[in-house]
Amino acid sequence: MVELHIGAGGWAYFKAPGMSPLKTYSRAFDFVEVNSTFYELPGIGRAEGWRRAVPPRFRFAVRANRAITHDEPFSLSPKAERALEGTLGVCRALRADVLHFLAPPGFAISRKELRRLDDFFSSFDRGSALLAFELRGRVGDGDRRGRGDALECLGRVLRDHDVVHCVDLLKGEIPAWRSETLYTRIFGKGEHNIYQPDDGEIEWIDRASAGYQRAYISFHGVRMYSDAARMVEYSRSGNLPPVTCARGAESLRAVLAEDAIFPMSKADLIIDQGWKLFDGIGGKRVRVAEVLDRLPERLYCGVADVIDALKTGGTGFG
Repeated sequence: MVELHIGAGGWAYFKAPGMSPLKTYSRAFDFVEVNSTFYELPGIGRAEGWRRAVPPRFRFAVRANRAITHDEPFSLSPKAERALEGTLGVCRALRADVLHFLAPPGFAISRKELRRLDDFFSSFDRGSALLAFELRGRVGDGDRRGRGDALECLGRVLRDHDVVHCVDLLKGEIPAWRSETLYTRIFGKGEHNIYQPDDGEIEWIDRASAGYQRAYISFHGVRMYSDAARMVEYSRSGNLPPVTCARGAESLRAVLAEDAIFPMSKADLIIDQGWKLFDGIGGKRVRVAEVLDRLPERLYCGVADVIDALKTGGTGFG
C-alpha cells in the first residue's frame, strides 16, 4: 500500500483566528511544499521554528533557491554553491523529506546540459533528503532528437543519481524513469494555475499514485487547500466531498456569487468562471463551463440573470 502524503504549496493563506497559519495547516495536512525558499532562504533559526511548530510526523519539501536553478542553472559557481549550502541547511533544520529543483524556462535536454546536471548532482551530499527534478512545460531538445529520446536521456541521468522526476499528473506527464517515489505538483489544465480538479481527476491522481511505494502530492491551483482537502478525504474514505453547501442551481449560484463581476457576456463568463466546479443534482461535481456553454449569446446583468436564463431557456438545467 502506498505511503501517501498530500498537501499544498505553502501555508501562508491557511488561516484561523488565534493560531499561526502553519499550526493550523498542520492540523489539516501532513505535508507541505515550502515555496518561499525558491525566492529567499530563511534563517536557520526560523526554519527550526517551523519544524517545532508542527507534529513530529509532519513532512516538508523544500524548493531549491533560484540562484541554483535559474540565475546560473545547475552550475558550480561560488554564488550557486552558497545558495545550495543555504538550501541544504534549511533542509536539515526542517528534516525535509524532499529537496525539489525546478529547471528554468527554455531548459533544453542537450548533451551539454545533461553533463551539467550529472556534475551538479554529483557535487554535494544530499543528506537524508530525496531529490526531485522538474522540467515544466514543453520539453526542449538541444540535440534535435525526438521528445521521447530526450526524456530517456534525462531519465538515465536522474536514475544514476536517484533523483525523482517530478511531473504534473493532470497534464498527462509521465516520469522519465520509474522510481519508488512519486513527486507530483498539481497545477492542472488551466492558465496561471486557475483550475480545480474534478471528481474524475481526483480519482485519477489516486490511481496513478497507487503504483508507488511512496507518493507526495502537492496542489498549486488557486484553490489548492480545498483541492488537497478533497484528495485527503477521497484517499481516506473513497468519498468525494462537495464543494458547496447546496446542489444544482443553488450550488451554481453560490459559486458564481463568489467573485463574478457583471455585466458580462457569455464568452467572458466562461473564461472568468468556467474553470470552477459546482455540485450537481446527482451529487457529482460539474464543471461550470459545461452549463454556461448552454446560455444564449447575450450580455448578463447578474447571477440571478444567469440562473434564470439557464432554467427558462430550454437548456435542460433545473
